[in-house]
Amino acid sequence: MGKTFRLVLAALAICAAGVWIGVARADDSKPLKLAFVTNNASSYWDVAKAGCKKAEQEVPNVTVQVMIPSEQTAAEQQRILDNLVSAGYDGIAISPADPAHQTDTLNEVASHCLLITQDSDAPNSNRVCYLGTDNEAAGELCGQLINKALPDGGKIILFVGTMDAQNARDRVTGIKKTLNSNITIIDTRTDESDRDRAKANVEDTLAKYPDIGCLVGLYSYNGPIIATVLRDSGKKGVVKEVCFDYDQGVPEGIKDGTISAAVAQQPFEFGRQAVHFMADYLRGNNPTIPADKQIFIPTKAIDSSNVDQFVADLKAASGK
Repeated sequence: MGKTFRLVLAALAICAAGVWIGVARADDSKPLKLAFVTNNASSYWDVAKAGCKKAEQEVPNVTVQVMIPSEQTAAEQQRILDNLVSAGYDGIAISPADPAHQTDTLNEVASHCLLITQDSDAPNSNRVCYLGTDNEAAGELCGQLINKALPDGGKIILFVGTMDAQNARDRVTGIKKTLNSNITIIDTRTDESDRDRAKANVEDTLAKYPDIGCLVGLYSYNGPIIATVLRDSGKKGVVKEVCFDYDQGVPEGIKDGTISAAVAQQPFEFGRQAVHFMADYLRGNNPTIPADKQIFIPTKAIDSSNVDQFVADLKAASGK
């Protein structure tokens, strides 16, 4: 797994997407100001920031500003975008918080500078492309992990920041496509990235549904919060957990048996490849853009059999 993951970090996703992100060739002397805008303040984005900084070292004459909104709202992102456009940024990569209601804002940005989406898409906007996870496919993988955690079936509840984001909707679609017929989603609880609310959602669920079989965290911070509540309530191992990403606490949860498995994305590559792509595009190097304007970076299933190697590979890639 270690060798495969390193190849994925360095090359597999690039080859699969047909994208060349080599050293810029056309006009390396032209300074570029690029921005990477997240959709919340999760520590998940620390890994993406490391990818941006790695690319900043690899691409000549590029500066990258990572912008983290104080709250997961379209209004907060619009404030950030307005400031970036006013400051004359050449390219922006954003994970839209509410793409259905941000189309006009994103189109306005795209009329002033290069705009791409990452992590979560806004397919109806004028963004040049999306770079990140195939979230429906990731949801399908998550569904398979839920099936494995509940071989005899049962009830599950999904936990997520918001269902306004495209990535959340796509993940739920994928999960529903692959769930066994004896497994039922009885609710989806949202928290708007409020950690206290996220914890309360899990506590309320355990109190209301004593026969719940599995809790599923769709955003990076949901996994560690669910794991903490399961331990504190004495439900570790009794109620299963499947989650997304490897936020702080997820590897520990997998190792102690609280978390059955996780779907791991590659935010490091979101940051690194977004910077390379924007620099190549702006310098006329013509990076290949698929017909559907989606450049996918693979996900990986993490469980007790490979979590140590996964963490080691991640540290080696990010330099942390």
